[in-house]
Amino acid sequence: NMPKEYTASIVLGATTPCYDLEMDIDQTFDISGITNDQIMKCAESFVGEQDQLPPIFSAKKIEGKRAYDLARAGEEVKVKPNRINIYELEVIEINLPEIKVKVNCSKGTYIRSIAHDFGVKLNNGAYLTNLRRTKIGEYDVKDASTIEKIQQRIFDSEFIPVV
Repeated sequence: NMPKEYTASIVLGATTPCYDLEMDIDQTFDISGITNDQIMKCAESFVGEQDQLPPIFSAKKIEGKRAYDLARAGEEVKVKPNRINIYELEVIEINLPEIKVKVNCSKGTYIRSIAHDFGVKLNNGAYLTNLRRTKIGEYDVKDASTIEKIQQRIFDSEFIPVV
């Protein structure tokens, strides 16, 4: 139930059925008319409480089955919207066709759907190419240890595993 923070890369000018790179591009669009100002205003429009439609290729359960299993089997998938809150959607970098964003949001938010909806709001297309969760509640990836540091701590403490 804790708020989450993500960094993500979104590519404008194309769509995929699953809203990310797991599937091939199914549509392309001209992005030559999209301005940085339009991108910034689009990002601002996401902030607040709203209903979000999850991707049909998601782990959402529909009558006891995962939506992605139904979608991959070619069945019609009707997902119900989630009530979410986007506290902040900051554009970090614009290097068209790619934009990088930071999203602070509530649980249940699909960043792939944000990518897709970004394209829709720009009368274009978009899909997610990179995603990293950087925070959950008070836990921040900046405070994380590397495997090497953990191994060194174990080695330094003369830890002897019980077999």
